[in-house]
Amino acid sequence: MKMIKRFTTTIFAIGFCFTALAQEAVDMAAVQKIRKEGLENSKVMDLAFQMTDVAGPRLSNSPGLKRAQEWAMKQFNEWGLKNVQLEAWGTFGKGWQVDKYYAATTTPYYRPIIASPKAWTPGTNGVIKSEIVLIKADSLPQMDQYKGKLAGKIVMFDNSSIRMLENSYKADVKRYTEEELDKMAKAQAPTPGAQAPARAANPAMAAMMKMRAARMEMTKRIQEEKAGLILTYARGSYGTFFTSNGASYALDAPAVSPELEVSSEDFLRILRLLRAGQKVEMEAEIKTSFYDQDPKGYNVIAEIPGTDKKLKDEVVMLGGHYDSWHAGTGATDNAAGSAVMMEAMRILKTIGFKPKRTIRIALWSSEEQGLHGSRGYVAKHFGDPKTMQLTADQKKVTAYYNLDNGTGAIRGIYAQGNAGVAPIFQEWLKPFNDIEAKTVTIGNTGGTDHLAFHAVGIPGFQFIQDPMDYDTRTHHSNMDTYDRLVAQDLQRSATIVAAFVYHTSERAAPMPRVELPKPNPAGR
Repeated sequence: MKMIKRFTTTIFAIGFCFTALAQEAVDMAAVQKIRKEGLENSKVMDLAFQMTDVAGPRLSNSPGLKRAQEWAMKQFNEWGLKNVQLEAWGTFGKGWQVDKYYAATTTPYYRPIIASPKAWTPGTNGVIKSEIVLIKADSLPQMDQYKGKLAGKIVMFDNSSIRMLENSYKADVKRYTEEELDKMAKAQAPTPGAQAPARAANPAMAAMMKMRAARMEMTKRIQEEKAGLILTYARGSYGTFFTSNGASYALDAPAVSPELEVSSEDFLRILRLLRAGQKVEMEAEIKTSFYDQDPKGYNVIAEIPGTDKKLKDEVVMLGGHYDSWHAGTGATDNAAGSAVMMEAMRILKTIGFKPKRTIRIALWSSEEQGLHGSRGYVAKHFGDPKTMQLTADQKKVTAYYNLDNGTGAIRGIYAQGNAGVAPIFQEWLKPFNDIEAKTVTIGNTGGTDHLAFHAVGIPGFQFIQDPMDYDTRTHHSNMDTYDRLVAQDLQRSATIVAAFVYHTSERAAPMPRVELPKPNPAGR
């Protein structure tokens, strides 16, 4: 019995060794160094402060974005990173910023208006004072009744699509539950080559698109009538409004009228008064500036060079988009992701890490207008998704990691249908299970810069983050400010990213890849 027991124990031990060897290696000594630096000596909130409160809004090609880019390069150089540069990715167009904004109703009483000029719209050319004209029209022919009556006036539309506000009984801030994360983890991989089911006709969407087209024509008529200012109903409530652009950023974009995106409470208050036949007067002054001297778009790039003779030409990339909208200071979208990625680089540099592969960070521009910065960079360096003609460097990028879903802590990672990386990621997450990061889903996620890499066959990944108040309060809103950042979440995220980048750099083999995508004429 004793001999049998010893044999059984030996076989068990050998089996355990083979199992351990089969698992992805985790360097716990390095993880401990990364955790100590990232969780006890974090600088992530200092970085976020510089991007938001100091640099201000970072609309594409605006002075705010340029300030932030110059600061980031200076910071990278101070940390001792190499090949720090502001690299052009292509032509973007005009920059724009708000120099001054003031608006208030003066009759029947004085009240400041919560609003913001729409991006890439002009100013009012001085103070404008006017009775507000309520335009009741749903089509271009109905605009004829206002011909010759709108010059210099402040105008707003009234139509049946405007709805009064209703209270919400859902919490603004949300973290993923264990049940939700478990559902993600159990998701099935999409069938290769499977076609998405055809979308059923959506009458509501068709009606909305028709109404939007008609509104564009009516807005053009208002511009032809030389109206002084247009007031637009902004999505949102409780003083939060979500902003957008009111004109094109193209160098040859046609002129438009000044336009204010007005918070729902202020817009609806004015609308109710006008519908009741009350006279409403308003004054406003808007000054905006356009910048067309340099229409190119730029990304900030920096590296920790690889040291292994065989692997140093291979690259691990990480990044996040650096540009923002203009009504806030772009804290959760996406100073959060940019600060986390910068902090991950600082952590690795501070602990004295000498990576086998080169580690390269990119702070993208013009993501908000269509992932332009990352797509331009990928097309320049790695290949064209339209033709799938790839460069030699495409094979050298083993992975790209992205962060762009707000301040929420990392809870796991999307494998983007890449079954080969799933068990690797599971092992890399184990040292962070104690800080609630453990979920790997085979599923995809969209809308962020990892898609530019995925489109040319480079493994590109976005992390799973707690939603927080991203969709309800901060995403593209006037409330997207430093105060909405959660320090502990960002510290944990930077620590996890640093560990992922570390292990990707040190692997003997590159990260597994999926089958190359087919050429996509749309380039997406």
